[in-house]
Amino acid sequence: MNRRNKSLYSWAYLFMLPQLLMLAVFTIYPIVMSYVYSFYDWSGIGPLQQFIGWDNFYSVMTDRYFWNAYRNNLIYIGFTVLITLPAALLAALLLNLAYFKGKVVYRTLLFLPVVTTTAIVGVVLKSMFGTDNAIVNLVLQQFNLIKEPIGWLSGPYTSMLVLIGAGIWKVFGMIMIYWLAGLQSLPKEIYEAARIDGAGWWAALRYITIPLLLPVSAVILLLTVMNGIHVFDLVTTLTGGGPFFATDMVDLYIYRYAFGTGGFPQQGYASAAGIIFGMSIFVISLVLGAIVQLAMRRQRSIAIGKE
Repeated sequence: MNRRNKSLYSWAYLFMLPQLLMLAVFTIYPIVMSYVYSFYDWSGIGPLQQFIGWDNFYSVMTDRYFWNAYRNNLIYIGFTVLITLPAALLAALLLNLAYFKGKVVYRTLLFLPVVTTTAIVGVVLKSMFGTDNAIVNLVLQQFNLIKEPIGWLSGPYTSMLVLIGAGIWKVFGMIMIYWLAGLQSLPKEIYEAARIDGAGWWAALRYITIPLLLPVSAVILLLTVMNGIHVFDLVTTLTGGGPFFATDMVDLYIYRYAFGTGGFPQQGYASAAGIIFGMSIFVISLVLGAIVQLAMRRQRSIAIGKE
């Protein structure tokens, strides 16, 4: 490496220094300290004194409220993925049609919830579903769809239903844009050759579009799952984790112990819960990453004519 290249590298590191410092202060340092705090019985105030080893981890792993929150997270993610991915793909297929009119308008309307603040979404939906005289109950009664008002946010199943619906509505536009970008990246020549061979729309979708979209679909699956993990603001403003922890999520569970809402703060315990949850997310990410790699290999094999 000559002197000029060394000088360029020095300037590059200099320009990266502010970002590296921010990464170290706001990401790496908190993660490292979370591991340290998890081995102490610490409230977050004063010095670290009482070392308790793995007790916090054992307490988290044996707490039924933690596993209830974890189960709710999985239910929320599962329904969000199963409903959003195919529905958003269908919307993207329609918007990708050459003769579809008003594409820009529909794209804008469907993407609008994505740029809306999640906390505002939660507050507005709470006013729409929260009471017997809320607008949703009034509309349903007006059209004789229900006889009595439904306590949407006071029942364990209906509250989760509203939460899942809100999450789907919030993320739908983003997933649709991902699908649309994937569809528009596919080579047009393949479809022209398929039409010449007499393939219809369904055959092209089944044998060309879906196989070629496998890598994109795997990435979209990963992004949807990761998005479904972070629902703190929506849950806090819409249901608060209730009724009776029916919509409690792990990030809300950690928040309660970290900041002592309803009791004394337990930073050590909250750190242990965060580490356990983070490790499970890491495992899920590895599995989804392996799925992405398999999908990419399958697409390459299709491209060279092995399948």
